Amino acid sequence: MKLFPRLFHWYFSKGALPYWCILLLDFFLSIFAGIFVFWFYYHGAYTLGNLFRLCETVSIYGLINFIGFRLFHTYYGVVRYSSFVDLYRVGWAMIVNFILAIVFHYIVVWADLPLVPFTGKHLFFIYLLTTLMMWGCRVLVKSVFDASLINFKTQATLIYGIREGGIGIGKSLRSQGSDQFHLVGFLTDDPKFRKVRLLGMRVYPVDSNLPSVLMNKNVKAILVSPLQMESFRNNSDLQNVLLEAGVHIYMSSDVREWRPKDDFSNVHLKEISVEDLLPRQQIQVNMVEIGKMLFGKKVMITGDAGSIGSEMVDQIAKFKPSNLILIDQAETPQHDIRLKMRDYPELKVETIVVSITQADRMEHIFKTYRPDYVFHAAAYKHVPMMEDNPSEAILNNVLGTKIIADLSVKYGVKKFVMISTDKAVNPTNVMGCSKRICEIYCQSLNNYERQKGTGETQFVTTRFGNVLGSNGSVIPLFKKQIEAGGPVTVTHPDIIRFFMLIPEACKLVLEAGTHGKGGEIFVFDMGKPVKIADLARRMILLSGAKNIEIKYSGLREGEKLYEEVLSNAENTLPSFNEKIRIAKTREYDFMEVSKQIDELIAIAHTFDQMAIVKKMKEIVPEYVSNNSIYSVLDKKG
Repeated sequence: MKLFPRLFHWYFSKGALPYWCILLLDFFLSIFAGIFVFWFYYHGAYTLGNLFRLCETVSIYGLINFIGFRLFHTYYGVVRYSSFVDLYRVGWAMIVNFILAIVFHYIVVWADLPLVPFTGKHLFFIYLLTTLMMWGCRVLVKSVFDASLINFKTQATLIYGIREGGIGIGKSLRSQGSDQFHLVGFLTDDPKFRKVRLLGMRVYPVDSNLPSVLMNKNVKAILVSPLQMESFRNNSDLQNVLLEAGVHIYMSSDVREWRPKDDFSNVHLKEISVEDLLPRQQIQVNMVEIGKMLFGKKVMITGDAGSIGSEMVDQIAKFKPSNLILIDQAETPQHDIRLKMRDYPELKVETIVVSITQADRMEHIFKTYRPDYVFHAAAYKHVPMMEDNPSEAILNNVLGTKIIADLSVKYGVKKFVMISTDKAVNPTNVMGCSKRICEIYCQSLNNYERQKGTGETQFVTTRFGNVLGSNGSVIPLFKKQIEAGGPVTVTHPDIIRFFMLIPEACKLVLEAGTHGKGGEIFVFDMGKPVKIADLARRMILLSGAKNIEIKYSGLREGEKLYEEVLSNAENTLPSFNEKIRIAKTREYDFMEVSKQIDELIAIAHTFDQMAIVKKMKEIVPEYVSNNSIYSVLDKKG
């Protein structure tokens, strides 16, 4: 009784049977069909007496079949993964074999060979029966294999999307097989497809009945069509239903933008993380123009070892600049960058450990390498840390930016691209205000040099919010807290933030740098804001952890409930990309700005926190502290 289970386990645990086993199986099926048809027509009258002669005859016909098998490779596929294509090959092979058998039949009659004289009708039914048995054998093996997976290994799966992408994934699952998923239906947002069936499976609408469908079908996985990823990310209600039901969600791991004409037969799927669920739209960037601008040029990147800077390095390196000058004061991360640059052996790369506040060293670097383009990403960015250390915010962010900007003018840099933050808009903290002062300096310097008529350098500023995966993101913190069993700490139940992928943000930075003419502050459309409390809940659900509590710790010093990016039509202008707008900001007199910043830097060297922040508020009147000790400096009433 244990023989069959053992044989079953042996076969389905192997990668595949050798091709000669399949070939022999088809050969014996053709012999059996010949014997059966002979017996059927002659009712067994001659079968026993002429058994040897009969076996000899059908064996010859069986050998003829090898021709068709070879021509159409009927034995190359894995039987358990048989598809319509495999059945198609078998059908054509047997048609060819039947024609050859007819030719051989006339040779037998003409030569009067001592073989069983099959008629044309006999041969037709022999080959018809052989074809049906070969088909049936493949279908049976595949059905048994699929049933074994369903019972023991795979997860009941729905596919979200019913057009090219979803059907492509469904066909791939059905034809190639999967040891992880078995398809039980499709999901769609379009109610008119409620009663439609695809690939023999029912299409279910996304409505109030979805939780019961998930329960009744015991659905454990959802595969999101590549063409529906944006729609899925923006459907928080559907996400909540799936997460609450404990369903695993899988998306394409390929970051490219999918189109209906793409090949969906080999989509690589990965289980989603919380970053994948954040609402965002696909961003179209003209990478060709960026490549033309940077090809063969000398490019400097400050803060290259940070989250944004390191991605900038990767993207710019692909455009084959003549030289990359990488500046960062963090020794260990900079060493990691140096090791990574071994992936680009054709590039000349300088990885330099230095603070951008060291004016003499920075001038030596500019004089030595003469960069054509500067991407300035170096900055202190953590709000609470800079709230406690305003002198460092000024000396690093403001003084460092001033040094790099002045040197860019002195040594004829073509374009200076500064990476700012949404926290510079109506700042409520030291960090945000320091970046706003940097924006003011770069913009006024650009206008000053143009007025003189001697300036070669175009100063461009880019402004965006939080990026997913950055070193200061709440996501890594929440992950650690969940792994530790909680609680997950959120500052306020109503706090919201904008999020963007680091690669997307960097592409927009590069495009802004390409199209900017100097003096602009480019504001990136960050999409829909995300409630941090909702983000925490989703992370808890995705982790599968139970009884994880969310605690509210209160707003940190200088922290806003929401960020402002000035992305609406009232205070911005359209640009070359619908995802990028140009901020309408007041213009400053450069000489006055330069004087004020020099005074601020001098005060910063005294380390008098109140005096530093007071001066910052003079330079940026809209800077009003929030939940901070510096609130006493703001005018009341």
